[in-house]
Amino acid sequence: MATQEILRLENIHKWVGEGDSRIDILGGITLTLHAGEFVAVMGASGSGKSTLLNLIGLLDLPSAGTLKLLGQDVSQLGGNDLARLRSRSIGFIFQTFNLLPYLSVRGNVELPMEYAGRTDFRARSGMLLSKMSLSHRTDAHPVTLSGGEKQRVAIARALSNEPALLLADEPTGALDSKTGRQIMDLISELNRGGAAVILVTHDEAIAKRAQRVIRMRDGRFE
Repeated sequence: MATQEILRLENIHKWVGEGDSRIDILGGITLTLHAGEFVAVMGASGSGKSTLLNLIGLLDLPSAGTLKLLGQDVSQLGGNDLARLRSRSIGFIFQTFNLLPYLSVRGNVELPMEYAGRTDFRARSGMLLSKMSLSHRTDAHPVTLSGGEKQRVAIARALSNEPALLLADEPTGALDSKTGRQIMDLISELNRGGAAVILVTHDEAIAKRAQRVIRMRDGRFE
């Protein structure tokens, strides 16, 4: 049975500047991702991985080519529509966690749901934090958490609006190896539950968790 197409990139280019000063960052990227797929993207610094992730995460727009998320051509969407599509469809997991220090664990998880206008944010945050084994830390603030706890909060936050696509940028880079394995186990479990995952990593062992490994060099897939 065919699975839902989550993401389609067709001949995506990204450049900055014009004319003789133009610098090409991405040059002709094509990729299709369906629900339940797990893709790892590898490449040296400067290969274009971060730019690619920013485009897929709708934090930036391509200079040329077509990017469709859940069937919607993002070039046809205005700023507010892009923000809504991003908040409802994409979950971000970062190496640096990006938790808001002035909010509690629960507050960090609930914030995206409140922005999205969900009324079940309290019940859902409790469920997600329980799943992440953080029920005892709901009122704690990020400064009091270990690295592994911070990343589990970040994963709960990423899942808050039930995204179709999870983007993970070096999610274990700031963690020790044991905690990193635990975080990857969680991401793999989420993928088996149907979420599409794109993970950027320098670690070959982590990349092996994915169904496909794509290598980048000079703004292109090898």
